[in-house]
Amino acid sequence: MEEKRKHKRLDLDVNVQLERLDEDGITTLKYIHVDVTDISRSGIGFKSQQELDTGTYYDTKIQIWTKEVVDAVIEIVRREKKEDGTYSYGGIFIGMTDTDALKIDIYQIFNDL
Repeated sequence: MEEKRKHKRLDLDVNVQLERLDEDGITTLKYIHVDVTDISRSGIGFKSQQELDTGTYYDTKIQIWTKEVVDAVIEIVRREKKEDGTYSYGGIFIGMTDTDALKIDIYQIFNDL
């Protein structure tokens, strides 16, 4: 029984909404579906069909398994085109409250179990 619970935890999904922030402070309403590959207090790795530029900023809403939403601004620092036509990205968090950072720490602890 306990083994099953642990396995379910590892399969838990993280939902992310990205909203583009432009230089002049105007946000572009562009919600993008991404598949998170890894997440930590300092950043997030994800895959997407959408092509995003490095050096661009996104207001993100990250929903963790508890259904809590973490608000953060990320900067895309790495982009790699995959053979299947998708993109792999690395983003660093540049704006996040300590409370939200703690939620991610807790998420990681449970995910590692």
